[in-house]
Amino acid sequence: MPTEGLTATELTELAQQLRVDSVRATDAAGSGHATSSMSAAEIGAVLLANHLRYDFDRPDHPGNDHLILSKGHASPLLYSLYRAAGAITDEELLTFRSRGSRLEGHPTPRLPWVDVATGSLGQGLPVGVGVALAGRRLERVPSRVYVISGDSEMAEGSVWEAVEHAAGEKLDNLTLIVDVNRLGQRGPTRHGRDLSAYARRLKAFGWHTVEVDGHDTEALDAAFKEARATEGRPTAVLASTVKGKGVHEVADQEGKHGKPLPDATAAIAELGGVRAIHVDVAKPTAARTLHAVPSGHLTLPRYEPTASGGERVATRDAFGEALAALGSARGDVVVLDGEVGDSTRAEYFAKEHPDRYFECYIAEQLLVAAGVGMQVRGRVPYVATFAAFLTRAHDFLRMAAISRADLNVVGSHAGVAIGEDGPSQMGLEDLAMMRAVHGSTVLCPCDANQTAKLLAATADLKGIRYLRTSRGKSDVLYGPDEEFPVGGSKVLRRGEHDRLTLVAAGTTVPEALAAADLLAADGIEVRVVDLYSVKPVDAQTLWTAAEETGCLVSVEDHHPEGGLGDAVAEAFADGRPAPRLVRLAVTGMPGSATPAEQLYGAGIDAESVATAVRLLVEKAVVR
Repeated sequence: MPTEGLTATELTELAQQLRVDSVRATDAAGSGHATSSMSAAEIGAVLLANHLRYDFDRPDHPGNDHLILSKGHASPLLYSLYRAAGAITDEELLTFRSRGSRLEGHPTPRLPWVDVATGSLGQGLPVGVGVALAGRRLERVPSRVYVISGDSEMAEGSVWEAVEHAAGEKLDNLTLIVDVNRLGQRGPTRHGRDLSAYARRLKAFGWHTVEVDGHDTEALDAAFKEARATEGRPTAVLASTVKGKGVHEVADQEGKHGKPLPDATAAIAELGGVRAIHVDVAKPTAARTLHAVPSGHLTLPRYEPTASGGERVATRDAFGEALAALGSARGDVVVLDGEVGDSTRAEYFAKEHPDRYFECYIAEQLLVAAGVGMQVRGRVPYVATFAAFLTRAHDFLRMAAISRADLNVVGSHAGVAIGEDGPSQMGLEDLAMMRAVHGSTVLCPCDANQTAKLLAATADLKGIRYLRTSRGKSDVLYGPDEEFPVGGSKVLRRGEHDRLTLVAAGTTVPEALAAADLLAADGIEVRVVDLYSVKPVDAQTLWTAAEETGCLVSVEDHHPEGGLGDAVAEAFADGRPAPRLVRLAVTGMPGSATPAEQLYGAGIDAESVATAVRLLVEKAVVR
């Protein structure tokens, strides 16, 4: 069939094919969301045949439109669209949800035409905002972003973070299609089929809205044309639909969510039988390709060690300066801020590269999601906020990993060492949170040169990478030419008669060194390891330290669960004989106090660490 100008009858037939294929796929799998797919069949048909510009042979074509199925449970619809476009075969369609199939229960980028994983509701639109921002502000390409959302997920706060941001940025290249089918998982949605309820809210944020019968292909076609013609603001197409449309047994019925149809054979017959309609999807016009400035031109800031007369430098300051330098060397680097750029020092990048700096305001879910959207367009995003506030966006980080996204996350103001602001501002769970993200890299630098080098390294890593920075100034321990490979560590003190090993990272490294000096004055030698790479961890160095000293004492400005201590312990989880493991961490609830008082109160300052070691020696539990 030709792509342009399909008649209403042809579009209706295509929609019926999509319904039939959704029924067939879920029936073959014995599970899946058939009725949620059936409600949006006309939406998918009109988009695919008349509006989407996409080269399925070149999914990385910079001119491609983006179709994000935020209601990821309706994946049978998406896979049926791919079959109609000739991207997958009928045989593959029927492997839905089976072991080894690319057609998972919810879409993931195992399929090259899927930009991001969906299924955790409320994420498609925030990611779409990031994609649209990159296309509009950075590339100025004619591609459009279409997000198909369910009506239930419109209750998610993340959706409204994205709605406000899209309007503020005037993203007229973004179209949200809400499949208002009235029914959620357990029953009716808050607003049922009251399209005006959604329209009022969206209009209040500055969106253009179009209310249509979601099964009227002519009305949908006109709505998408109207969206394309609307300038200066995004458009929401609010489509009234029927869940399970076309099959009397399930149409508009409660209790049918997430299930294959009871009688697939009868349903397929009622829908008119199996079809093999093929759509030649229109390809995009030519668009320029992004070119990154080679990273070899990078000139990082250099800091003189404090012991050689250099000043003390906060790792957040080094992060900001190194990030600005990275931006000068690489045109693909973008930075997204959660309205704390003056504190995280992300604003250093903004001053030098304002066109690649995106203010997301206090909306951490949008912050992370927009970063994921930016990397869809080939950018290297850095999202930065306080480490404590990243917990609000954890589900977006989890889904970013499922999306195989390459995303840099920077959390500042970590630990009790921030001082007087108190526990609401202290990142004390961030290492545990980020270590638990699949395939993540977690880095915790202790000084300025280490921060700069690790920041540069993150630009070329894969997956989710996390850099933890501190508020207060600290000694510069390393020279500017020192190298810090990811997965490595630094042994800062070593002797022939080490009684144990202190393992530290970030703010606790200088405390561990000072504790070693105090202990040396008492005739107690200890080894000190800077375990700046918390994931992947330098297991070999830990094994050697365990063999040679017999006891590892981890010292961390973090809660004891899931942080540095657990990273150390897990290095011995393969059956290797474990040494005595002692953890010094933040076990109580901090209040307001000076940084020095906070470290002392948590038992992780130099004197407290030295005292803990003396007790171990006195009890003869170490060599």
